[in-house]
This record gives sequence, structure tokens and C-alpha cells, in this order.
Amino acid sequence: MIRVVLVNKFYYPRGGDCVAVMATERLLKARGHEVAIFSMQYPANISSSWETYFPAEVIFSGTTVAGSIRAAERIFRAGDVATRFTRLLNDFNPDVVHLHNIHSYLSPVVAQVARRKGVRVVWTMHDYKLICPAYSCLRGGKPCEACFSRKSGVFKHACMKGSRAAGLLAWMEALYWNRKKLERLTDGFISPSAFLKGKMVSAGFRAEQIEVLPNFMHRHTPPPAGKGDYYCYTGRLSAEKGVSTLLEAAKRLPCPLKVIGGGPLFHSLRRQYPQEHIEFTGQLPAEQLLPIVQRARFLVMPSVWYENNPFSMIEALCLGTPVLGANIGGIPELIEDGLNGMLFEPGNPEDLTEHILKMQQTAFPYQTIARQALEKFSAEKHYEHLLAIYQNKLPESDLIHH
Repeated sequence: MIRVVLVNKFYYPRGGDCVAVMATERLLKARGHEVAIFSMQYPANISSSWETYFPAEVIFSGTTVAGSIRAAERIFRAGDVATRFTRLLNDFNPDVVHLHNIHSYLSPVVAQVARRKGVRVVWTMHDYKLICPAYSCLRGGKPCEACFSRKSGVFKHACMKGSRAAGLLAWMEALYWNRKKLERLTDGFISPSAFLKGKMVSAGFRAEQIEVLPNFMHRHTPPPAGKGDYYCYTGRLSAEKGVSTLLEAAKRLPCPLKVIGGGPLFHSLRRQYPQEHIEFTGQLPAEQLLPIVQRARFLVMPSVWYENNPFSMIEALCLGTPVLGANIGGIPELIEDGLNGMLFEPGNPEDLTEHILKMQQTAFPYQTIARQALEKFSAEKHYEHLLAIYQNKLPESDLIHH
């Protein structure tokens, strides 16, 4: 059995990358593989038998000058990361190191260490960090690809938290851990969407080094016999998610909307949209969230940034809930228009209003949506494809390439 080290900067369900890592850990262990975890020490982390190997926490904002220097050193020198990761590799002796989100808090030095020891390295992309130093390909609320060719844009436009200083650090990081170096250190990249792969190729990465492997559904909850009278949004309440576009459309319509999630815009949006038919639930645990999504007429994904392969959409479809999604990023790859959802123009509340009305008037085959999604995003299919990537057997396999 292949022995795998999963590497991610956090080890708790903080976001989609962390959810993917923890789901992959369960998937591999359930099929008999030995799995080790490498992450950064962090108070919210789930307890792990591997945490003694984790390097110390670093903080990139709101810290002392000395703390900022230590944080910057983590990007370029990463001494304790390299030392601790080397010790883990020596003790665990893996066949594969599977990287996820590692920049800044851990750094690609882990790929360098693994490569020097002759361990195969694969790397799943959960965002656009390798081609956009600010992660999001977003500037001024609009998609931006300036850094695909010149990484200086992150400094010029202060794309990191509106700070030139943070932008300078991100620019230097991109120059130090550049594309050619990362390609040499990585045996294969995994892109959860064809869209992200296309953007990586347009930024200079080799297409043959990137395999498309969507996220998978690790829960199996059957769809309900009936649906409620509401629609919903689940996710972070932040500008790139386009929630304001949704709320502008929702305030004009009488149909109840449940907005599930927290984030920087939670309080301001709740004050700005006090309509009785718009309910802000805040962040909810899975056991409360899933039944709401399960009984919703549909879910709205109103993002204005290049969504990759969002778990919230996959989860909704597997629950038999159709999705009204913005026509941007990897969202269209998940929607068959009129069959399991619809697409609308991102950032356009008028178009979204029209499509909400269309979604309400459409009789979707909920059971069929769930059955097809569970098959498409099954853990077994994901495992077979992932194992082929680990073993570098993709040319000989009969797996469908996207």
C-alpha cells in the first residue's frame, strides 16, 4: 500500500482546502493506506498524532516587528519547516508527498525536501496562488490576470490586503518560488477544475503536468421527498463571493432566502438588508446546515471571482438541490443548464432576479440530480483517479481525462 504524507498549512475545517485534506485522509485510510499529516501549529487544529512534527505558528498581520521578520523568514528560509519535515520523512518513509495549500505559512520548501529524498510530489491547487500572488485573480471587484505575465502587479496595485508592503512580500515570494522552480520540484499538479488548469497553462505551466481531478462528496445523505418554499446561499460573506448581488436581487422578490455563513460582511449586510424574507443564520455546523440545503428549492452561487470547484455546489447537487450559479470560473463545469440548475451573468442583479424567478418556476428532477451527482463525485471514482496519479500510471489507465 502507498504511504502518503498530506501537507496543508492548517489542520481543521477552516475552508475548502482543509475540508479536502481531511476528506482525503479519511478516504485513503479507509482503503488501507498509512497517512501522515504535516501542518503548522495552530490553536484551532484538530489533535493529531503527527503534531509533534508541526513547525511553530507564524502570524502575517497584527504582530510585532520581530514577529513579522519571523513570518517573512518562513517564506524564504523556512528553517524549522525543512528540519521538521525532514524528520517526518525519515521517520515515516512515505512513497508520496501530497501538497495542498502551503504558501507562506509552510512554504514550498517541503517540496524541495521531498524531492531531495527521492519522494514523489503531487500538488493540488485550491486557489490561484501559483499564478496570482494575491491568490484570487481579482482586483477592484473584477477578474484580473495581470500577474500571469508580470508578478509585479501585486505590488503595483497593492493587491494583498490593500498594502504595498504586503504586496512587495508577495511579489518577492513569487519571484523566489517561481514557476520553473516549482515545476522542477513537483511531479504532477492536480487541478479540481478544467478552468483552473486552463489558467495555469495560459500563465506558462505545462499542460501535461496538470491533471484535472474534481473534489468528491464524502457524505451520502439522500434527498428529501419534498422541498421547502425558500432558496439559500451558503459560504463566506465576503466581497468576492458576490453576496451583495444576490441580496440586491432578493430584496425585490417575496420568496424567502436563507443566507448561511459568516465573514467580514456579515454585520454590514444584515443591517443593509433588513427585509423579513431574508434570514441571516450565521455560521452553522454541518448537522444544521445540510438539512437546510437539502430542503431548499435551489442554492445560489453568486461569485464574482474565479471559483475553482466549490464544495458547497457539489454538496448541494448531491443532496438533490439544483444550483443557480454565476457564469464564471469553474462554476459552469458543474451545471447543466435547465437540468440541474442555471447560469446568470456575474455581478448583474437584474439578470440574477430573472433567473431566480425562472428557477422557482422550473420543476427540477431532484432525485435524478442527486443520483447523477453522487455518481459523478463519488469517493470511489476520486480514489481510483488519485491512486493513478500517485502511481504515475495515468497514460496506461482507462480513466476519463477532463
